[in-house]
Amino acid sequence: MNATATDQLPVVVVGAGPVGLAAAAHLTDRGLEPLVLEAGPTAGAAVREWAHVRLFSTWSELTDPAAEKLLAPTGWVKPDPATYPTGGDWADRYLQPLADTLGDRVRTGVRVTGVSRAGRDRIVDADRDAQPFAVHVAHADGREERILARAVIDASGTWTLPSPVGADGLPALGERAAADRISYRVPDLAHPAARARYTGKRTAVIGSGASAFTALASLAALARDEAGTKALWILRRGLSGSTFGGGSADQLPARGALGLAAKAAVDEGHADAVTGFRTQAVERDAGGRLVLVAEDGRRLDPVDEVIVLTGLRPDLSFLDELRLGLDDRLQAPTALAPLIDPNQHSCGTVYPHGHHELAHPEQGVYLVGMKSYGRAPTFLALTGYEQVRSVAAALAGDLDSADRVELTLPETGVCGGSGLYDAPEAESGEAGCCAPPAPELVQLGAPAALPLVTEQPSGGCCGS
Repeated sequence: MNATATDQLPVVVVGAGPVGLAAAAHLTDRGLEPLVLEAGPTAGAAVREWAHVRLFSTWSELTDPAAEKLLAPTGWVKPDPATYPTGGDWADRYLQPLADTLGDRVRTGVRVTGVSRAGRDRIVDADRDAQPFAVHVAHADGREERILARAVIDASGTWTLPSPVGADGLPALGERAAADRISYRVPDLAHPAARARYTGKRTAVIGSGASAFTALASLAALARDEAGTKALWILRRGLSGSTFGGGSADQLPARGALGLAAKAAVDEGHADAVTGFRTQAVERDAGGRLVLVAEDGRRLDPVDEVIVLTGLRPDLSFLDELRLGLDDRLQAPTALAPLIDPNQHSCGTVYPHGHHELAHPEQGVYLVGMKSYGRAPTFLALTGYEQVRSVAAALAGDLDSADRVELTLPETGVCGGSGLYDAPEAESGEAGCCAPPAPELVQLGAPAALPLVTEQPSGGCCGS
């Protein structure tokens, strides 16, 4: 296929979430034809899985300008920019209308199973860049299809691959066998089944990011109503002044309040914090309850349930035939990784970036949105919208616009990076906000009544 014919092909966008749909809107605005492939049954399928969670960003930070331009002729009215939607609100009032406006450019129930160059595996050099991309998909009814594309924008996110209990990045011994008592999502305690699962139970929450804050605050609210309900908060690092986030100094006020709500859960005695605990095994006692065992041999008292919120990671399996340039630690594009590395950057210090930082040795393929950050936990929706604006401009040949990347992220006091506990200077408290004291059970301060404010799983800062 010649270059002219390749240019007539669509740009395949993997994922119909917020960033994938924004990519389609920017491509449409540029006169390029997008084809969005979504594995779920609806647009925003992953967002709908946390429909009960309230974002810590307002509507003003959750809609993309090109998407708004596309929606305007349909009579769509932007929600109050100062309010905080839930994931369900985001999906129903913005993502679904946007997908409907894009029409047959969005296909649901279509899972991408592989991407390569047509007729070229990753070894072959000859005439490689002149070949279109071959995108293999599986439909919900079992049919398989091969779609040719001029470029591929992977906005599939990281939602499908939560990180495990094990502190070494691998499932803890016994973790799979205890799957009936372990969840990797923030529970919806308004749902009767979920409420019954945790009522009157002792639940371990593992993680130190916004999702863990949300779970702790939710369990504390349940404990106020239901006797016997208790949370055990397990952190791999130590507690410090920044553990609970930026508080009133956070430029995303709801994110700051979320951390303070988690602190209130501890202060009021609804949760105990265990610090410096890196889980190696999950065992069952004689009564079937779970016992967490640390790498140093310590064993915690039995718990009834475990909620694991230790971050997410990208699924790179279907991109194996492409020549990607990925950082060997973060699994982010090599040029982007130093800008987002949580071992070096606190949240809100990400340098503006666009198509240059997102490029790979395989020309014409881009990882955007949460997936572009790999395992780094500092992503916000605004970042993704700016990424796809730049990428769409580059694909359209407007490099002047593509290079004019402007991005200002709200500052936060939350420190990122589970690797910080290995830095000797961090232990003295001189080089970071995550210094790890010896493992201990702690009870903090005086009670502080705060409203429950929940988080944005697709863009929380920071991870555990």
